[in-house]
Amino acid sequence: MNPADLGLPVDVPSTALFTDHYELTMLQAALANGTADRRSVFEVFTRRLPEGRRYGVVAGTGRVLDAVENFRFDSAVLEFLRERAVVDMRTLDWLSSYRFSGDIWGYPEGEVYFPGSPVLRVEGSFAECVLLETVVLSILNHDSAIAAAASRMASAAGERPLIEMGARRTHELAAVAASRAAYVGGFTSTSDLAAGFRYGIPTVGTSAHAFTLVHDTERDAFQAQVASLGSGTTLLVDTYDVAEAVRTAVEVAGTGLGAVRIDSGDLLLVAHRVRQQLDELGATGTKIVVTSDLDEYAIASLAAAPVDAYGVGTQLVTGSGHPTCSMVYKLVARAASADPKAPLVPVAKKSSGGKTSIGGRKWAARRVDSDGVAEAEVVGTGPVPNALADRQLLVELVKAGEVVARESLEAPRDRHREARAGLPLSATQLSRGEPVIPTEYA
Repeated sequence: MNPADLGLPVDVPSTALFTDHYELTMLQAALANGTADRRSVFEVFTRRLPEGRRYGVVAGTGRVLDAVENFRFDSAVLEFLRERAVVDMRTLDWLSSYRFSGDIWGYPEGEVYFPGSPVLRVEGSFAECVLLETVVLSILNHDSAIAAAASRMASAAGERPLIEMGARRTHELAAVAASRAAYVGGFTSTSDLAAGFRYGIPTVGTSAHAFTLVHDTERDAFQAQVASLGSGTTLLVDTYDVAEAVRTAVEVAGTGLGAVRIDSGDLLLVAHRVRQQLDELGATGTKIVVTSDLDEYAIASLAAAPVDAYGVGTQLVTGSGHPTCSMVYKLVARAASADPKAPLVPVAKKSSGGKTSIGGRKWAARRVDSDGVAEAEVVGTGPVPNALADRQLLVELVKAGEVVARESLEAPRDRHREARAGLPLSATQLSRGEPVIPTEYA
């Protein structure tokens, strides 16, 4: 069974209203003056990475493809627009048969990106492309921010597994997307069952403090959990006294106890004490899982601690201080007329305040040194140099309106691991710095 084929409560029947009012009023004016059919090229990029970050992570591409396919103005949506007088009847009629029929190219999901990288390129008529701006940015800005935070945390964790536990710290639908993005970025499982059902991500979980507190004693709680879930379960040991709880846990479950979880206190100190106590009790194979408002810095500080896994919530689903990537969706080229044969003309925004853009339909390639380590992100609008021909980054995602690059979630996860490994070693440093490689324009 493929859960994605079932249609889930976390999905919506149409993504058409995941857009801003002005997208439709622009469409109305373009239809009226004849510019709606001009062939156009829009690109998604960011002018800068979040402060101190050394690379970005492309995530949400698969969700963008789903959103484009589901961008349909059904009768209920059209009636809403008519009642609110958002657009005129001519525009409503045009929207009633809307289907994106253009092409989309982009960095494959899981790839890393840098300032100026053309993460996504959308080509088609002005009318059909401009409508996708808001939903595309909504997905890519959110998911890429989560994936970047997850990547930093995964780097700090090394080979130790990471559990995504942030559903209660964000919007219920955003939680599902966050779980997906975290998995792309290197997390191994989630506590969110909707994410497991929708995307096949492994789900985990045992008990919270409430389960201990509802019982008369901690021993009663542990006995009930072990009786239900087996001795391989994870027992939460910081409700009262940690040392006493560990002793009771081993007495109840035996030395084959799966794991204990610590959710408060000085995690570094407590983890060492718990490991020593477990070993003294003969539970040498019992693992230690730590939670409690972790971020990449806290995870790194526990590198020398006897910790076997980390559970991360709030800091992950908020992008660890950077909940968006500041990506924008800009028109970079358009035809001089509605004639399908009219050549494309580069266009660009020119303004003060650092909001300029570079016109032209772009390609991107990553130049590497003799050891295969990335040394520059090269972005250009002309012919691709022969030396970079086999290093191009954009791949075809949608052709003539049809998705051609759908893939399992394991593919971007593996791709990200490989992409991060191809960056200079300083990319994994948590200290603030400039992008780990420069962006060069050819």
